[in-house]
Amino acid sequence: MRIVWIGAGNVATHLSMALAQAGHETLQVFSRTIDSASILAERLGCMATDRAEEIVPNADVYILSIKDDAIDDLIEQALPRCEDALFVHTAGSVPMNVFQPYVRHFGVLYPMQTFSRTKPVDFKEIPVFLEASDEDAMKRLRELATSCTEKIYELSSDRRKQLHLAAVFACNFVNGCYAMAEDLLKAQGLPFEIMLPLIDETARKVHSLSPLMAQTGPAARGDVEVMKHQIALLEDLPEMQELYKTMSRCIYRLKQEKDIK
Repeated sequence: MRIVWIGAGNVATHLSMALAQAGHETLQVFSRTIDSASILAERLGCMATDRAEEIVPNADVYILSIKDDAIDDLIEQALPRCEDALFVHTAGSVPMNVFQPYVRHFGVLYPMQTFSRTKPVDFKEIPVFLEASDEDAMKRLRELATSCTEKIYELSSDRRKQLHLAAVFACNFVNGCYAMAEDLLKAQGLPFEIMLPLIDETARKVHSLSPLMAQTGPAARGDVEVMKHQIALLEDLPEMQELYKTMSRCIYRLKQEKDIK
């Protein structure tokens, strides 16, 4: 398929390269900044633009991979004059029908993974969640998705929002906790690398145990004295202290509910 990318960030970079390697042709990359568009376009061997009116009208698929709050605005600005094209976004929390007033064939291709531009990923291992406006759109979406992964699921907008919320807890918040742990370690002159065996083992465990079964630590044990002491250590970091209390309450409650069952 001939593809135009609207957006040149982390998701666009990895997904566009995976689709290019699968044999799809990229006609153009659009970004609000020409530098970003040019970097990705050079890798894909295509044109770059930062002007919405210059987006080419002859692609089979237009993939919007941009910030959620920019999608509405760019749809109105950038939709080409090609009524048979398929228009797709890659967002977890944006409903599919954001396209509905403007085009005939539309859908969602949401790869559930954390992407950093310089960190390679194996797209064959990434689950992709699809939603489409009609059978023809779904057929084309599946053709795109199956060319780079076998882990394909159909999911409605409402259920995808819940999936994205779960991903925020499992990935973004966890990584935020890594960053806070790094700050605590730096204050003691310790490198973050000493946490890596602990982090790796925690991640490995949930491949064979439920997260709740794998949960350890003072909150899971109900060790009140340890928690009081650690809360006191965070006295000069009130936001982190409040987070510690909230997380501990949640973990304790979940373990209590499990024990009751």
